[in-house]
Amino acid sequence: MIKAIKGTNDILPEEIVEWNYLINVVQKKMQLFNYKEIRTPIFEHTALFSRGIGESTDIVSKEMYSFTDRSENNVTLKPEMTASVVRAFIEHSLGKQSGLNKLFYISPMFRQERPQAGRLRQFHQFGIEAIGSHNPMLDAEVIQVAFEILRNVGLEDLTVTINSLGIPEERAKFSAALKNFIEDRKSKLSEDSQRRLDTNVLRILDSKDRNDQNLLKEAPSILDFLGNESLEHFENVKALLKSAEIPFTVEPKLVRGLDYYTHTTFEITSTKVGSQSALCGGGRYNLLVEQLEGPSTPAVGFAAGIERILLACKSEQAFTPAKEEIDIYLIRLDNQLEKKTFEMASLFRGNNLKVELDYSTRSVKAQMREANKYNARFVVFIGGEEFENGQIQIKNMQTGDQTLLSIKDLEKILQIVK
Repeated sequence: MIKAIKGTNDILPEEIVEWNYLINVVQKKMQLFNYKEIRTPIFEHTALFSRGIGESTDIVSKEMYSFTDRSENNVTLKPEMTASVVRAFIEHSLGKQSGLNKLFYISPMFRQERPQAGRLRQFHQFGIEAIGSHNPMLDAEVIQVAFEILRNVGLEDLTVTINSLGIPEERAKFSAALKNFIEDRKSKLSEDSQRRLDTNVLRILDSKDRNDQNLLKEAPSILDFLGNESLEHFENVKALLKSAEIPFTVEPKLVRGLDYYTHTTFEITSTKVGSQSALCGGGRYNLLVEQLEGPSTPAVGFAAGIERILLACKSEQAFTPAKEEIDIYLIRLDNQLEKKTFEMASLFRGNNLKVELDYSTRSVKAQMREANKYNARFVVFIGGEEFENGQIQIKNMQTGDQTLLSIKDLEKILQIVK
C-alpha cells in the first residue's frame, strides 16, 4: 500500500472543522486591520531563497526541497513566504500602486526536516507582510495582529518575546564582539555552534543546546550596540505594545533563523507544544526588497504555524468548534421516488439550505440514523399516502413535532425549515 510521504499529513474531514475555524478567525482579523490576501506559486527560483534568506541559514544550507526541472531551471518548493511576497511586490510594482501594502497569506511550506510533533516537511502558515513604512506603529500592529489571533482562538499560555537587531553596521559590531567572546570558549560549544562561529555567529544565540545556553549567559548584548535611532525605534515599539496591553519580555538573544531581519524581531511561544514551542515569529526587514533588486523599501511581518497552533489549542482545550449540522435530511419511503427526491433536494438547495439524502436503498430506520449522524435539523419524508395526495411530512428533530404541508406551498415549507 502506498502511504503519505514521511513528514506530510492528510487533513481529514473531521480535522478540517478545526482548520476552518482557525482560518476564519485569521481572515476576520486581517479584514479588521485592512490586510489584503496574496497568493504566490508553490515553487520559486532557488536563487530567490538563497539570496533572500541567506546562504548560511539552516533553511538554505540543509532544509530546502530543491531540484532542476526539465528546462534546467533550479527551483525550490517554498520554505517560507516572505521572499516570495517580496518578489511579487517587486515584479508587479505594487509599491507604485500604493505607498503601503498590507498583505496577508495562508499557504503550505516545505522543509526537509526531521519530522516530529509540530515540525513537518509540508506544513502550513499564515502571516503578514506590511511593506512600505518604517513607522514603529507598524511593528507593534504586526505583533498585535498575531497576538490577538492566538488569543481569539482561546490560547492563554502565550509568551511574547521581543528584541532589536538594529541596523547592519550595529549588528556587525555586535557580531565581532560576540565572536571574540566565544573564541576562548570555542571548545565547549556544541558541534553545530562551532560550525556557525565562522558562518553565522548570531545563530549561536539561537542554540537549544544547554551547554551553549549556559556559556552564553555572560555574552555581550546586542542592545548595548544599538545607536540612538535604533534604540528610539525599539523604545517606541515597546511603548506601543504597552498601550495595546500586550504583555512582553525583552530577550537580547532573540535573533530568529533568517538573515534578513533588522530592528524589531519577535516570537510568540507556548509551553503546550513540547520542544517546538514557537507558534509565531517575525520582525522588520528593511533591506530585503532592495537586496532582491527592488527599490529601497522598509517592511515588517510575521509567520505563524497552523499545525502548531492547533496542537496548542488541543493541549489547552482552547476551543470546541460547533458540531456541523445540515438543515434537511430527505428520507425516501419508496425507492421508486429517486427522481422526485432529487428534485426536492435541488429545490431546497436552491433556497440556500444544506441538504443530504440517501444514495442507497436503506430502510427508513437506517435513514433516520443517518439523519441523526448528520445532526439534521429537520427530516422531510418523501413517499407514502400523504405524498400521493400532494403532501410532505416535515419532522423537527429537536422537538419531535411533525407538520403536514402541501408540496406546492413552498413558502410555508421554507418558513418552517429556515
